[in-house]
Amino acid sequence: MIFYKKCDKKKIGFTASKKVGNAVKRNRAKRRLRGIFLEIENSLKDGIYIFVAKNRINDIEYESLKKEIQLSLKRLNALKK
Repeated sequence: MIFYKKCDKKKIGFTASKKVGNAVKRNRAKRRLRGIFLEIENSLKDGIYIFVAKNRINDIEYESLKKEIQLSLKRLNALKK
C-alpha cells in the first residue's frame, strides 16, 4: 500500500507491521521497498510517499512487486509524464 501527498520536495517513509512477520522479515520487506523506490525515484513527482508493507510482500517475486508498485503510483497520479 502506498500513500502519496503533493509537496514541494520528496520525502519517503517505509513501514512494516508485525503482521508481516518477525524482525528479519519486516526488515527484508522494507529493503525491497527501498530498492524499488531507488530504481523508480527519477520518474516520480515531488511529494510525500509512505510505503506500507503488507504480509504477502516477501512471497512475491521482485519484478512482480515492482510492477504492482508502479501501477499503484500510476493510479495515484504520482508519476511524471
